[in-house]
Amino acid sequence: IWAIHPIGVHHTAGKWYHTSAVRKICEMWDHRGSGLVNFHGSTGDMVLIGTTTEQLEPVFFDLTHQLHWDLGGSGSNLRSPACCMGKSLCEWCLYDVQDLDYELTMHFQDELHRPAFPYKFKFKFSGCPLDCVAAIARADLSFIGIWRDEIQIDQEAVRAYVNGELKPNAGAFSDRDWGPFDIKKEVIDMCPAKCMYWDEKEQKLYIDNKECVRCMHCIAVMPEALKPGKDRGVAILIGAKAPILEGAQLSTLLVPFWRPEPPYDDIKEFIYKIWDYWMEVGKNRERVGELIQRIGLNRF
Repeated sequence: IWAIHPIGVHHTAGKWYHTSAVRKICEMWDHRGSGLVNFHGSTGDMVLIGTTTEQLEPVFFDLTHQLHWDLGGSGSNLRSPACCMGKSLCEWCLYDVQDLDYELTMHFQDELHRPAFPYKFKFKFSGCPLDCVAAIARADLSFIGIWRDEIQIDQEAVRAYVNGELKPNAGAFSDRDWGPFDIKKEVIDMCPAKCMYWDEKEQKLYIDNKECVRCMHCIAVMPEALKPGKDRGVAILIGAKAPILEGAQLSTLLVPFWRPEPPYDDIKEFIYKIWDYWMEVGKNRERVGELIQRIGLNRF
């Protein structure tokens, strides 16, 4: 009978695996545990489910020394950072999410494995504002790809969408039953900042980029016509969490624009400042977002 000892194995950046690496872990787990593996747990880790207490130390040795895999974070510490697939797959990725994810994961190994925080802390990295890893809703510190110049517009392609020559949303709704593409209803009226205007007479799209909130809805609908700007970096947000004591909480914008450059020493120093203050004034089992809610963002 297997005791329920779950073991979190740190996932790779973007969750890319080579079959040979997965095969080695499966062979080890067939030998040391139940053979059951969860891809992936709610923290993002690969979870090996079920082994006896006597096998815990041998499993740790095999994972870290033989297979060279790190254990994931658990408890009141830095949980395993997570990112989207980034530039390895997506044309909209605005910074190297996998490199930043890997660098911070390796740098903060002590914080990952030795609980010292008031409660858990999560990093998530999204390559663009579409936020495929739900960082804005789930991470204590979110790194969201952003740009600060003008959206790139191909007016010929815009007209091609309007005239039905190109399929909106990259053809994702090929079975659409609500009629031909309507740029006013599906793009202009959906803009949260109301910063777009379609001139029917000139057949030209205008964008007031100073008012744009970078939601990327227009880019997702017309990907061949619109692209993010060229001056790219990250926006840093703080304080999201799922419902626990005070209910669910979305992130608050902390740094509007930061250009991440390896080895990211400035970002590491910034993170240490947040942790130092949180550990000094945070209550037990109080997420950093709840601390900000309690004392106010200005004081934080």
